[in-house]
Amino acid sequence: MIALLDNLPMVRLPDGTTAPFERGWLLRSLVSAARKAGYPQWWLAEHVAESVTDFLRTQREIMVFPVDGLTRSVRQVLQVIGYAEVGRHFEVGRPVVRISLVELAQAAGTGYELAFFNLLGQRLNEAVRDEGSCFELFGLERCVKLLRAKKLWSRDCDALRDEIVCFAREQTGSVLVRTEVQFSLV
Repeated sequence: MIALLDNLPMVRLPDGTTAPFERGWLLRSLVSAARKAGYPQWWLAEHVAESVTDFLRTQREIMVFPVDGLTRSVRQVLQVIGYAEVGRHFEVGRPVVRISLVELAQAAGTGYELAFFNLLGQRLNEAVRDEGSCFELFGLERCVKLLRAKKLWSRDCDALRDEIVCFAREQTGSVLVRTEVQFSLV
């Protein structure tokens, strides 16, 4: 028997790949649709996302849910509750892209910050290529220690951490004019 994460199905994306369903992914898509429909702070987004998540949890026979089926289902729910205009704008966005800073630091090699920033720039460009990008950079502290070859945090670690944060902001800031990008750095 296959156990799905939180008893939620996988979602088959338009390119044929699958991604685990995540409530936050659906919530971001609902908030974006509501904003486009003229509701900048739509109070029902959380409730709709939770209801759909609970519904999917009960669908034990569905292991892979096609993204267009998910889109259709959410639009129907929105129409039933009186928010068809939000439904008209609703599209399931891309799932969160998770980028491990530790893996990039390991690939660059200890002390090779230039190679690290080059790799990070490439990954960020890939992550923001499509409209509606959402990604998470994680492992910042461990990454900095690897690049500085330090076991304990020091002042030069602070400086490198700040450089990485600024670099990520600059790389993503240049695309904000033409597309919506969200990212977190942990």
